[in-house]
Amino acid sequence: MTTPAPPPSAHEPDEDPAHGVIFARLLDGQGGARPIGWTEAERWRRPEGSSETLWLHLDRRVDAVSDWLHDGLDLGDATADVLVSHETRPRAFREDDSLVAILRGINLNPGSDMEDMIALQIWSDGERVVTLRRRRLQTPRDVLTTLEHGMGPCNAGDLVTELVEQLVSKINLSILATNDEIDALEKKMEKGKVRDILDRIGGIRRDCLRLKRYMSPQHEALLQIGRDAPDWLSKTNRADIRETIDRLSRYLEDIDVSKESVIVLQDELDSRAAAHADHTMYMLSIVAAIFLPLSFITGLLGINVGGMPGVESGDAFWITVGALIILLVLQLWLFRKWKWL
Repeated sequence: MTTPAPPPSAHEPDEDPAHGVIFARLLDGQGGARPIGWTEAERWRRPEGSSETLWLHLDRRVDAVSDWLHDGLDLGDATADVLVSHETRPRAFREDDSLVAILRGINLNPGSDMEDMIALQIWSDGERVVTLRRRRLQTPRDVLTTLEHGMGPCNAGDLVTELVEQLVSKINLSILATNDEIDALEKKMEKGKVRDILDRIGGIRRDCLRLKRYMSPQHEALLQIGRDAPDWLSKTNRADIRETIDRLSRYLEDIDVSKESVIVLQDELDSRAAAHADHTMYMLSIVAAIFLPLSFITGLLGINVGGMPGVESGDAFWITVGALIILLVLQLWLFRKWKWL
């Protein structure tokens, strides 16, 4: 399902391509944030008594990002590799008091398929939140917009929870679009446009399978976050994550319903095609049954041997035609009586 371009943000994030920074913000603890440069951000630690939280959104394709994860955050090789890896199957785990998660969101980039999921890697220790992506993802920019309007998350727990909620909620856009397309296909089927339906049914089934393939492990990843949440995730955060897990469960059920709806549509098309083929073969059989005795008689009268009756009679042809018409009428009467017609 191709999606149009999303509306641009009111404020474009400040980028630092050399260090892989897409944007960097210091959350003020009141729902707002201010931009922060790389020089300040790379060694930032929360001052004592401060409620600020650092959020760095990075492009994981840049080599400097991997170096900073090792040196700046002092992450182990395994954790740093997970955060920059192209192996993006959704999962989550806790490392001491830090949370590491790989989640996926639908692709809202212009001209792309929604079901072409984009990975978002998340790391947080309660003071800093680092998000990493390879392709543009709409969710971080949406959260950034709320911060720019002073209505965003206040701390690391709120930020991680908001990112998770936004990633999951946008999946519903793809499900709704798929259901709308299925409804449109059903209307086309009523109008007899079978070829258009067959061309798209396979695509919808593949889209549903692709969503299910990514969303099932994402459900497990969120369950893992809920089971082993770090202390800096508040009770409210944990409750919100449980609600998000329930919502994702419903979305998974909706994906199954959409897939079953397409299968039912396919089965109905197959049944209609089979019924049409059976009717065609039946009519051909009736036609063959009608002309079989007529062909036999005309073939018999057409043999080139002596002694054929009526050869010398001028009325023999019309007598034969009349007899054939009578036979045809008798056959049609019998077929109607036997309910073959």
